Amino acid sequence: QVQLVESGGGLVQPGGSLRLSCAASGFTFSSAIMNWYRQAPGKERELVATITSTGLRTNYADFVKGRFTISRDNAKNTVDLQMNSLKPEDTAVYYCKAVRAGLPYWGQGTQVTVSS
Repeated sequence: QVQLVESGGGLVQPGGSLRLSCAASGFTFSSAIMNWYRQAPGKERELVATITSTGLRTNYADFVKGRFTISRDNAKNTVDLQMNSLKPEDTAVYYCKAVRAGLPYWGQGTQVTVSS
């Protein structure tokens, strides 16, 4: 069974930092492209960052470039999202996503709230 479990969310002040982690199981993690998405209230779910199976290449949405970093540890089956210089508009539920056999699998999400 494919399972993705996010952790690390919480309340942080503007300008602060958080590190999210996604623990994966039930598939060959080292062969998978992994993604972070987020969804704010009343808005569409949007792609935040992508990392290739080896971690050699990464892609970021324009609104997080220079502030967020995606990374992975294939020995531990985890993918992380380091978030710096957080803004109130970063407030959202953040989701980890993997694709297996052409089908998407999602974690349950972790809440990130950026507020004074």
